[in-house]
Amino acid sequence: MRDNIVVKRERAVLVGAILKSESDHDDELAELTALSESAGAIIVDRIQQRITSINPSTFIGKGKAEMVKQRVKKNEADVVIFDNDLSPGQIRTLESIIEIKVVDRSELILDIFASRAQTKQAKLQVELAQLEYTYPRLTRMWSHLDTVTGAAGGPSAGAVGAIGTRGPGEKQLEIDRRLVNKRITELKRELAGIDKRIVREVDARKGLFKICLVGYTNAGKSTLMNALTDAGVYVEDRLFATLDTRTRQWVLDGAKKVLISDTVGFVKNLPHQLIASFKATLEEAINADLLLHVVDVSNEDAEYQAQNAQKVLEEIKCAGKQTLMLFNKSDVVRSQSHFEFMQTLYPDAICISARAGWNLDMLKAKVLEIYNGGIAYLRITASAGDGKIQSYLKSHANILRQEYFDSTVVMDVKLGKSILTDLKRFSPIQIEELH
Repeated sequence: MRDNIVVKRERAVLVGAILKSESDHDDELAELTALSESAGAIIVDRIQQRITSINPSTFIGKGKAEMVKQRVKKNEADVVIFDNDLSPGQIRTLESIIEIKVVDRSELILDIFASRAQTKQAKLQVELAQLEYTYPRLTRMWSHLDTVTGAAGGPSAGAVGAIGTRGPGEKQLEIDRRLVNKRITELKRELAGIDKRIVREVDARKGLFKICLVGYTNAGKSTLMNALTDAGVYVEDRLFATLDTRTRQWVLDGAKKVLISDTVGFVKNLPHQLIASFKATLEEAINADLLLHVVDVSNEDAEYQAQNAQKVLEEIKCAGKQTLMLFNKSDVVRSQSHFEFMQTLYPDAICISARAGWNLDMLKAKVLEIYNGGIAYLRITASAGDGKIQSYLKSHANILRQEYFDSTVVMDVKLGKSILTDLKRFSPIQIEELH
């Protein structure tokens, strides 16, 4: 039945059709395998093939669909999961040929999100995304799409029912569409209220330096969030373990505090319904001053995942933001040659281990440098009796040397370039750049 779209311990055959011009990745079904297993499916067969063009009726062509049917019967599969987004017509045609349920990539991801949603906001966002996905697929999805002939169930004069309820009635499809439209409107209204609150919260943070953790799902963002802030974010080794954004304060150096947020993980071709419904959740990344792109460098597909995460950032208009690449799980790298290859591709990346706490001090120092707008080394000469400038520099800079000469004090300091403008309010002082 097409109204049962939840994949739970079903025997699944995975199908990936890749246009020859699109990708040269060795195992395009690796991610779909992880997604399907995360949804509870048992993988019994995988079919990966390259096609020259998309068949408008079956996506893969009728001959290939017949081949999938044979593999399904051989493995006694319950569901076929495609690593592609299929049109409603393609799904119907494939199901008529293969004779079991066909699920496309977006439907699978939406199903996983539905099982992971915990908070009211996440549940509303997922339901909205599912309904917007389902709406154009209502036609012939269920077997009850027959004409509703009034309350009596028949148009004849002897049919039971009150006056005004008899007659041709309306098609069940039209009723379903009206109900879905009504629910979509209700969800959008409810989410709009939540979105306004989130926007107010984001606006209230103006003037504060905002950092956002982004990256592929299961890269270790939540673990890093906990390591940096003791946030207590839920952590589990599975895809999309957390769907909700959490923002915490991170103390960089003494009085210097920033806000750091965790976001929902990315995957290749994240369904546009989810991007739309999770707009407020992704608002943290859109408004961030710095993105920390977390990459699971122990994964053999690290390069592939990093590139796809970057594509999602482009989709949500974050591609131009200042980004710091973090190679997480560097302490459990399986292939040294692959690790060195990644370091060659991203020479500025910082190697860390969120779980072991390795190199987090280096990460903090780099973020502090970015927060400060870069580092400047200065020699500042001021009146020995000017306690304000001395107190300010002790709080906001590292004093490398301090000497008194008669009525003056000379201080060699290391500070962030972002506070250079603040020094202008202290006078009279002399500032000389050290080389």
